Amino acid sequence: MSMTGQPGRIAVPTAENIARAATLLRAGKLVALPTETVYGLGADALDPQATAAIFAAKGRPADHPLIVHLPSAEHLPRWARRIPKEAIALARAFWPGPLTLILPRDADVPDAVTGGQDTVGLRVPNHPVALALLTAFDSGIAAPSANRFGRISPTTAAHVEHELGERVDLILDGGPCQVGIESTILDLSRDAPEILRPGAITAEDIARVIGRRPKVRGEAAAPVEETVDTPRVSGSLAAHYAPSTPLRLLPAEMLVEEAAELAGEGSRVAVLAHGCADPGDSRFTWIAAGADAAVYAHDLYAHLRALDALGADFILVETPPVHPAWSAIADRLGRAAVGSGAREAP
Repeated sequence: MSMTGQPGRIAVPTAENIARAATLLRAGKLVALPTETVYGLGADALDPQATAAIFAAKGRPADHPLIVHLPSAEHLPRWARRIPKEAIALARAFWPGPLTLILPRDADVPDAVTGGQDTVGLRVPNHPVALALLTAFDSGIAAPSANRFGRISPTTAAHVEHELGERVDLILDGGPCQVGIESTILDLSRDAPEILRPGAITAEDIARVIGRRPKVRGEAAAPVEETVDTPRVSGSLAAHYAPSTPLRLLPAEMLVEEAAELAGEGSRVAVLAHGCADPGDSRFTWIAAGADAAVYAHDLYAHLRALDALGADFILVETPPVHPAWSAIADRLGRAAVGSGAREAP
């Protein structure tokens, strides 16, 4: 049942609707589910036809691997082989939670999930609705973000419906996502652990558990480019998480000046700032997101969606601080800037 009590795609996560969602998944259908990070577009990870429907709904390239969400860490041996002790320690420390582990895949994991690679991404999400669905389903659910490929990730059920509409069979409404940006992806399939996508769990958090700091892709000490044996992972393309409005990243000292200059030329301008004070200029829209990294991350995609919906000519975003707490935010905004500006066809 929908939030209004009538049959529909958005459903209150009652026991009845969770059972309904599990039944849909077993039938090869698509179910959007809330996690603590973003909403996922879920399908039976062992059903290649069902996972193919994810790619079709999102317009996602077929060689992009999917993250498999598990009911608990006890399911790891069903999906991975040669599981290192570090993976067990990290699962105990951070699962359920926003950490995806890249491990050697079990032979029964379909190529459609792994993008044909010999590794698989696994995590246990920290959201009661997701966990209830996974427990009812009792298997892995492949669930990339429930949006069109390359666009802004959804953090509410309404975002999912706006993005995908009839392409998804059911949307379980678990409210706004708590973290708001995607999970940290840690590669444990090779000798040296490496963060392939930053998230709420930092390299320092991981080091406290395993006794060594993982490399971080993009840091000066780690290569930016993938090597031949580096697993492909979600959200690693240069252009991703992008609004259709052109987005520019600017330091605080340039933000107001650039906004005023563009507005003076007749452009419609929207601004997302974290530290720069609102000048009170009525010629442009200003969102003050605040200087707390966790709060900023929680609201980031909702703010980008709100600014994108204004129909402005430009979105100007204050460059995030250079600090570990802001690294995942900087990653998302950098990719959003590269991918921004592609307007939808009328």
